Amino acid sequence: MQPTISEGGVSEGEAVRERNLSSMPSSALPITEVMIVAGCWQTEPDAEAVIQRAINTAAAVVDTGIGEAELAVMLTDDAGIRTLNNNWRGQDKPTNVLSFPALQPPAGRECDDAPRMLGDIAIAYETVRREANDEGKPFDHHLSHLAIHGFLHLVGYDHEKDADAEAMESLEREILARISIPDPYADQESMS
Repeated sequence: MQPTISEGGVSEGEAVRERNLSSMPSSALPITEVMIVAGCWQTEPDAEAVIQRAINTAAAVVDTGIGEAELAVMLTDDAGIRTLNNNWRGQDKPTNVLSFPALQPPAGRECDDAPRMLGDIAIAYETVRREANDEGKPFDHHLSHLAIHGFLHLVGYDHEKDADAEAMESLEREILARISIPDPYADQESMS
């Protein structure tokens, strides 16, 4: 089914999502706890606000019915994420972001009085800083992109197959555009 285009060239779905984002009560957004576990993040005092904004926007756009779900974002360094990467993925090297979706209870076994856990995201300062510098991007733009990328993994998106990668990248672009961050894939496409 094709989206219906309303006045101004905006699809009905986009208009509804935009209204939902601006009028969404904070209780409909995930509860995101940001934990700074590496001192290098002290040079980025706005990191928590950047991450909160990115994840709240992503949650509003994907509208997965997460309600008052919870997730944690750990701001670590290359050494910390290298350990996680080695322990969980068998790759003994740092990376920019890792996501650990929480196991969900079987249908009908949910606990009504406990919030749904989405999972955890870990982001490494030195790698994010290096990538932002190498790509000529503002640090907060790259951090926003990685927070969104990690969040999308927590709610079921992946990029293992080409079609899935294209869908995930398209969604990342849409979310980033809503917070006035340019397309992070534009330079990559012009080189191919």
